[in-house]
Amino acid sequence: MDDPNTTLTVTLGDLAGKVEERVRSGEYDSPSDVVRAGLEALAREERAFEAILKRKVEEALADPRPSIPAAEVFANLEDHHRQRVARAGGKV
Repeated sequence: MDDPNTTLTVTLGDLAGKVEERVRSGEYDSPSDVVRAGLEALAREERAFEAILKRKVEEALADPRPSIPAAEVFANLEDHHRQRVARAGGKV
């Protein structure tokens, strides 16, 4: 799909009405413009999510606190779960 004018058939299902509504409102000139804008918005959202994730990983790696051994983490989680089950009368 190197050709920018490639025709692609897409089944929109329930979203077709939303596309038609945007074109009818004059917000977009064609269904293609709506789909393009949607894909561009998705790309922006993915870039923003990746930036947040990268920042969180960098913060975690820079955290000076000592690591917690996995066995301790799982033991704490199991204890927490046991306590929740007990408080719920065995129904969790």
